[in-house]
Amino acid sequence: MTKENIYILGIESSCDDTSAALLCNDKILSNVVADQKIHAEYGGVVPELASRAHQQNIVPVVHQALEQANISKDQLSAIAFTRGPGLMGSLLVGTSFAKSLAYGLDIPLIDVNHMQAHILAHFINEDSHEKPSFPFLAMTISGGHTQIVRVNNYFEMEVLGETIDDAVGEAYDKSGKVLGLGYPAGPEIDRRAQLGNPKAYKFTKPKVDGLNFSFSGLKTGILYFVQRETKTNPDFVNENLNDICASIQYTIIGILMDKLKSAVKQTGIKHIAIGGGVSANSGIRKALKDAERKHGWTTYIPKFEYTTDNAAMIAIVGYLKYLNEDFSDFDVMATARLKI
Repeated sequence: MTKENIYILGIESSCDDTSAALLCNDKILSNVVADQKIHAEYGGVVPELASRAHQQNIVPVVHQALEQANISKDQLSAIAFTRGPGLMGSLLVGTSFAKSLAYGLDIPLIDVNHMQAHILAHFINEDSHEKPSFPFLAMTISGGHTQIVRVNNYFEMEVLGETIDDAVGEAYDKSGKVLGLGYPAGPEIDRRAQLGNPKAYKFTKPKVDGLNFSFSGLKTGILYFVQRETKTNPDFVNENLNDICASIQYTIIGILMDKLKSAVKQTGIKHIAIGGGVSANSGIRKALKDAERKHGWTTYIPKFEYTTDNAAMIAIVGYLKYLNEDFSDFDVMATARLKI
């Protein structure tokens, strides 16, 4: 492989964020994200609105990423894009754009698994961030996914456990909706949790075999709890909101950490990396750091900008694949339920 600089344009459009990033080798030159505020009024992402917004955003976002990086499209070595998993309409916008641009520039096209990208975001070259050592355990936690993955190398990954119903981010958002909080509710629950008593109210943890997760029962339990308490006191939520949020967060973090401890015991691997939007949660970050001190783990926590959906993580996978000359055919299709 040539020693000349490799410039990768990454494109991410799996859900409601349109993002483009430029990498020079493994270093970030730009990482532009356009979010979609319109979904807040619906309490969740509306797929049709998301795909329309991607169509409006993708050209200006790519243009801005190139401009910020001070790179012309003719300097690009390859284009990496999110093939899946995600919302089909959203994925199609990014896939079609990436194909067209790569074809027009006559450069390689590289398809990327969104879940692998969350994990491999740790390998973006930044002086302040230590990269995980192989093998390591990755816990990917977001609005759409909850997984524990054994990572043997860049492209050899094994899912050890995953949610059998709802993702952890959805548990935060649906609980927030019950409490009258806006969407997304995760950041607000996290903020209020720091002001409340985490043991004020007890919620039942679901019993799930192995390293799999379940959050649907917890969501239902929280709903019934709020309905029961507001029957006797209509102001119950407003009067106790911080304690309720703290108790919900304490329960969710307990579920995640219990499974993670089991995974460490099962595999003997004490290198732990997290990724996905919920990894920005302060309670989860503190629990990991506490476990690092108590159990001798080495934990890897990404920069905030690489936790939510972003194209930098797509571009780093594109770079690693480029080094292996692992390119895609132009008939590659977006796949909504793509597995690791």
